[in-house]
Amino acid sequence: MNLTTMYAGLELRSPLIASASPLTGRLDDLLRLEDAGVGAVILPSLFEEEVEAEAVMLHERFEAVAGLGAEAAGFFPDVDLDHLGLERHLLLVQEARERLSIPVIASLNGNTPGGWTRYALDLVDAGAQAIELNTYEVVADPRITAIEVEDRHLQLIAGVRSHVDVPVCVKVSPYFTAMANVATRMAQAGADALVLFNRFYQPDLDLQTLDVTPRLELSTSSELRLPLRWIAMLRPLLPNTSLGLTTGIHMGTDLAKALLAGADAAMATSELLRNGPERAAGLLTELRQWMDDHEYDSVGQLRGSVAQHTAANPSAFERSQYRQVLTSWTP
Repeated sequence: MNLTTMYAGLELRSPLIASASPLTGRLDDLLRLEDAGVGAVILPSLFEEEVEAEAVMLHERFEAVAGLGAEAAGFFPDVDLDHLGLERHLLLVQEARERLSIPVIASLNGNTPGGWTRYALDLVDAGAQAIELNTYEVVADPRITAIEVEDRHLQLIAGVRSHVDVPVCVKVSPYFTAMANVATRMAQAGADALVLFNRFYQPDLDLQTLDVTPRLELSTSSELRLPLRWIAMLRPLLPNTSLGLTTGIHMGTDLAKALLAGADAAMATSELLRNGPERAAGLLTELRQWMDDHEYDSVGQLRGSVAQHTAANPSAFERSQYRQVLTSWTP
């Protein structure tokens, strides 16, 4: 059974990628994921505002006692800067690249145009074999138009693409109005891969304290349907761009669906957090069993078999599916 696939120009031994999570932030867990058979790992996102905030805090603490006198020269304890801000991320990239034989992809969430390119270069210099742009943004300003949001994303992609010599992957929001148009333009701007979709974590209200609180909800297999639909529709439109599916991969059959729709690789997070890195081996075993039962010999043979242009009913991915679902319920 040949599970190899190409994703953003990288050859992967399997189509399963361990997406950014606390598991991919620890070297021991990265090694366990590699042993379990994942094709690549995506390290936790480097957030520009967190790096800048740590740098400002450190600077303020030093400034607070600066100039106290000559005797203050030996006042400060030794500080291990490898565990602060940017250096902590770069050290993880370097160690992962040295210890792993599978591709190491660095995730980046910038806050300024210069920050995106500067930190992308730093991550590549540390050994990242690809950069995933984590474009997490909630646009609440009514003065900002949809066109401005799209143009900002395109400029970001083009800017990073012009500065780094490794593949650039873009984790896309599901909230664009005209997804096919935006996805096509992102590929034209230089995205080597599009990852569908960035899963926005919604805040909750604490009824006791009346505070807005973050609340993490792990995904379920039902969330697979949204990215599955768009992967199938984008596959014929973007034949030269890799497509990654994220959210909803909990069984080997979920992984098979992603590939059938046209994904080059699928990312798992919640399932690995629930059951540990070794669950990746189980997902791949289930995929092999499904492929064997349906007489597929390779991922290449499987991929895109039910994309919109090859499906028996292409319109099922569009409006006709909506009508059918509304009339399908029986009590």
